Amino acid sequence: MATYTRNRIIGSLPTRRVGHAAVFAASLLLGLASGSLNAKDSRGMAPIDAYLLDRATEISLARSAAPAAISKDATVLMLTRTGYETAVKGTNGFVCYVGRGFGGAPDWPERWDTRILAAACDNPPAVPTMTALLKLRTALTLAGKTDVQIMDRIKAALRTGEIPPLAAGAMCYMMSKNAYLSAQGEHNMAHVMFYVPTGDGTTWGANLPGSPVIGGNYWYLLPGHDADIATLPPISVFLVATSTFSDGTPAGPHAM
Repeated sequence: MATYTRNRIIGSLPTRRVGHAAVFAASLLLGLASGSLNAKDSRGMAPIDAYLLDRATEISLARSAAPAAISKDATVLMLTRTGYETAVKGTNGFVCYVGRGFGGAPDWPERWDTRILAAACDNPPAVPTMTALLKLRTALTLAGKTDVQIMDRIKAALRTGEIPPLAAGAMCYMMSKNAYLSAQGEHNMAHVMFYVPTGDGTTWGANLPGSPVIGGNYWYLLPGHDADIATLPPISVFLVATSTFSDGTPAGPHAM
């Protein structure tokens, strides 16, 4: 999924620029969690039914992540009690889905918030790696695995090639007007994300004053996760806000 990334992208980056929108890069991304946990978050995962949508609603929301010229021929995933399943088989290699909070980083304060509905559409180069990571993390979470067990399983999948290295040109559309990316701010931000197999965001000019590019590490940035990062392949996520939603209507500047 995504990160991305609820003021998780880089601790020094102003909240109003990052937004909590960035977390789902499927993402759902990154580091420095901020904000307070709500009661549901502090208690843990809600009953699975609270996260499920009916088939028509989920398909429609997933497709709304990208312009219709792309999403109408995309494969669409639907969340079930055991993970994502294919609801519609597409023909153009794109995969659209609706990410939930638990599909992202485990230290995100809104991880268990049932309102999080992050419509996303990965392009063909992103699907084997980024969509696969989202599907694996989601399935393991719904199976009741611990965060340590989930990370060990992800490492094994990457080490064995079950999930391949990130391909060049991987990116994701997150332009849905009806997405709910965070309980904070305006809850949504139309944007596109680019996944890059690098740990150095300076080559993109990300997060610099006046730059439209927001960037961060797909993996953990919090203290204590350094050992995990060292064993994972470098993946950076670069986010650029769009001026319209996927349906072509204006998407004004957001203060997330």
